[in-house]
Amino acid sequence: MSAYMQQALELANKGRGRTSPNPSVGAVLVRDGNIVGRGFHIWSQKDHAEIVGLREAGASAREATLYITLEPCSHTGRTNPCVDALIAAGVKRVEAAMQDPNPLVAGKGFAKLRDAGIEVFLNPAYTAAAEKLNEPFVHFMRTGKPLVTIKAALTLDGKIAAPQDNFGWITSEVARADVQLVRHYSDAILTGLGTVLEDDCLLTDRSGMERSRPLLRIVLDSQLRVPLTAKIITGANNDVLVVGTSVAPAERRKALEAEGIQVLLADGQGGRTDPKKLIDYLAQQRYLSLMVEAGSHVNWTMLDSQIADKVFFYYAPKILGGVKSTPVAGGPGRMRRVDAIMLERLSVHPVSTDEFAVEAYVTKGPTA
Repeated sequence: MSAYMQQALELANKGRGRTSPNPSVGAVLVRDGNIVGRGFHIWSQKDHAEIVGLREAGASAREATLYITLEPCSHTGRTNPCVDALIAAGVKRVEAAMQDPNPLVAGKGFAKLRDAGIEVFLNPAYTAAAEKLNEPFVHFMRTGKPLVTIKAALTLDGKIAAPQDNFGWITSEVARADVQLVRHYSDAILTGLGTVLEDDCLLTDRSGMERSRPLLRIVLDSQLRVPLTAKIITGANNDVLVVGTSVAPAERRKALEAEGIQVLLADGQGGRTDPKKLIDYLAQQRYLSLMVEAGSHVNWTMLDSQIADKVFFYYAPKILGGVKSTPVAGGPGRMRRVDAIMLERLSVHPVSTDEFAVEAYVTKGPTA
């Protein structure tokens, strides 16, 4: 195991939330057993991690080994190819945690380095960690769609709301602070009109950390009935998208747009919005990840349609019970146990003394 690669991963982690639509990358340059350069990428500074590390290393980069979390780029985008800079600097060896899934790179960077006489080693011991760190980017490059995660706070019996007074919180302040971090790592967040009417939520990133792009706040609202006085509308700053349908009154759309709200029409069956059309739109705009913080019906729609890729459920040591309390996923549900939506690659994360979160991935069928 390489302590240098571990440091590169730690550097890459500093860029999370600050690089989209680019990946988070960390780089460490080592010569004669000494670290001579370090770097990580953030969108606002343009330069990739390798370039930052090379600048710090200066002449010491010659004959050095580069430890990097992602294959160096070989194409021209916002910057020139990093492989060209590595070759020019005289780096003798490159050890990477993973190949770049971007089709514009996808092994071409490694090939160009080898053609220049530079030794290249893909270290499989760190591939899983590197892919997890850039999970939205990897998913987007492999599927062409944003990674969709349903987040919810639940009682131990799977309820998200009581039938009457819903003041107060299900989870603790510690868990809610953790949610803000999850929001910070997301490009967009989605809820339904019902949640806006019930909670008058803002859906903002309150982590206080730098972002590469504003968190896009999305409301599913087929009839465009969201009140102009709702906090998410009055607090908009070119960062709110309301998704409606063509049957919504034209004056409602004009009123929202007059407030600086973007409106997307996505007609689905039965006069409802079609979330798949929203996903296509987000993909076109290169939003890598979407976090769903919604009510029971929207959660079910995302799961049943196989739009959701994963769930992240926070569990509190409480039980609401009863048939009138709201489950995390409502709708018609599945009528038979054998038809249950399956989850895989489940992991449990301690959150506070008596709380935990469950992260799992939706098992996709052949039509997903």
